[in-house]
Amino acid sequence: MRAVQISRLDGPEAVQVVEVDEPGGDGAVVVDVHAAGVAFPDALLTRGLYQHKPDPPFIPGGEAAGVVRSAPAEAPVAAGDRVAALTMLSGGMAEVIALPAEQVFKLPDTVSFEAGAGLLFNDLTVHFALSERGRLRDGETVLVHGAAGGIGTSALRLAPALGAARTIAVVSTQEKADIARTAGATDVVLADGFKDAVRDLTGGRGVDIVVDPVGGDRVTDSLRSLAQGGRLLVIGFTGGDIPTVKLNRLLLNNIDAVGVGWGAWAMSHPGSLERQWSQLEPLLASGAVPPPQPEVYPLERAGEAIAALENRTAKGKVVLRMRD
Repeated sequence: MRAVQISRLDGPEAVQVVEVDEPGGDGAVVVDVHAAGVAFPDALLTRGLYQHKPDPPFIPGGEAAGVVRSAPAEAPVAAGDRVAALTMLSGGMAEVIALPAEQVFKLPDTVSFEAGAGLLFNDLTVHFALSERGRLRDGETVLVHGAAGGIGTSALRLAPALGAARTIAVVSTQEKADIARTAGATDVVLADGFKDAVRDLTGGRGVDIVVDPVGGDRVTDSLRSLAQGGRLLVIGFTGGDIPTVKLNRLLLNNIDAVGVGWGAWAMSHPGSLERQWSQLEPLLASGAVPPPQPEVYPLERAGEAIAALENRTAKGKVVLRMRD
């Protein structure tokens, strides 16, 4: 089978498409992959900068979508089912994958393979962030950083279905503003000066939740943008720098800075993935949450797709088409 391979830690330009043996399928669900998701950790993995450090050569990719080739009798999916699947840390960018049944989910017929490959990581992370860690309540306002990226567009798609009355997208360019609006943003502001723009939009009150996959130097202004009792959801650091928080800022306005480590939570809480999917899947099937509209690259351009995450030129979620 064909697969994306990282054989040396020299960045996305060193990514190759190679022929490797198919995985064995004893006791696992075997999936013929039609599309594979690309995420920011994949870019970090190409340089050995992620906390998970597999030895080269290895196949990157944490999520995929395709058709079940075979499955154990007790699995909730069967041969021929359309599915989305989580490999979690690596292995997803291959034409065939084999994985435990609890990491494979039936895909609604209304969701394409490309969209399906691009929704599990982001949508399950955002669902966990807003519902579990952020305690989103009906009628609240959510501010989204990196709003044109994968996590950002996911937050804009999910927040209204989970109760938000308003979503304010923060983007770096006008081109990205269009992406955020397409994903469902109520309002869009530029990153430069976003604090003052948010104050004006909310009549000085501030927002209830900030979704932040970016980090860097905007964290202090994010805290200042929160209303009393607001929550800053720390999801990642695509901005590069890991910021520090002065705790007096939390005290003065009764606000929270909340860590969102969905992957670690899912791996340490058996059954949590199935519970999340049981809540998310009906929203996707009914159209209450629209499927993502990913930027799709052919398999042969895998290095470019991963580079788009590293250099922050990605427009929404990035996905590889694994088969014609």
